[in-house]
Amino acid sequence: MELEIRLFATLKDLARSDSIRISLPAESVTVRAMLDAVRQAYPALAPALPTSLVAVNRAFAGPETLIAIGDEVALFPPVSGGDVEPYPTYFAVTANPLDLAAIQARLVGPEIGAVVSFTGFVRGQTRRDGLPPETLHLDYEAYEAMAEEKMAQIAREIWSRWPAVRGVALVQRVGRLEVGEVTTFVACAGGHRDQGAFEAARYGIDRLKEIVPVWKKEVGTDRSLWIEGHYQPTTADNE
Repeated sequence: MELEIRLFATLKDLARSDSIRISLPAESVTVRAMLDAVRQAYPALAPALPTSLVAVNRAFAGPETLIAIGDEVALFPPVSGGDVEPYPTYFAVTANPLDLAAIQARLVGPEIGAVVSFTGFVRGQTRRDGLPPETLHLDYEAYEAMAEEKMAQIAREIWSRWPAVRGVALVQRVGRLEVGEVTTFVACAGGHRDQGAFEAARYGIDRLKEIVPVWKKEVGTDRSLWIEGHYQPTTADNE
């Protein structure tokens, strides 16, 4: 079996390519066997493999998940549209500047009395160990098709936890973003401010950082560095 594997962020840099190809002796193999083959065929990737995540057909895969001919396979570091939704939603991974008022307007209707939102921006001074002291810009990358599907999953998780919440918007910018530009936008709408919209918006941004495959590279005056998260999604993070 000839298998093409898509690479993102750190792994793409290590391989100096956005994809690799490996030959496997059977028509289906486990993720564990696939990773062993990658380690042997591409030694430059070996240091990153112990913490890397695997997606098979845009779902998080475990070591014993089977990969068959024709499956879409992606390999990426921990992360820093699907079914028809019952309420207004807006999910996007985009390189374009955001019109925040227009996005909020998608969630508003006669029954909506409150919209709670979170907006992330590019900081110029990070002041965290291991990162450039001054950020010139950020480079964002996403596994876009999977990212929007996971955004839809987050919305369904929100409705399960806070049934009174109605509209949900989750937006991630990609590409080169300068200091002061918007990076991320999350909004939740409801009839009243005390019906879970605050909690849902907080959950939305936290969950986006856990399971939506998006990465950023901090570019400073003296060095640049991909920022990887600590949360390790498993098959339990699939619906």
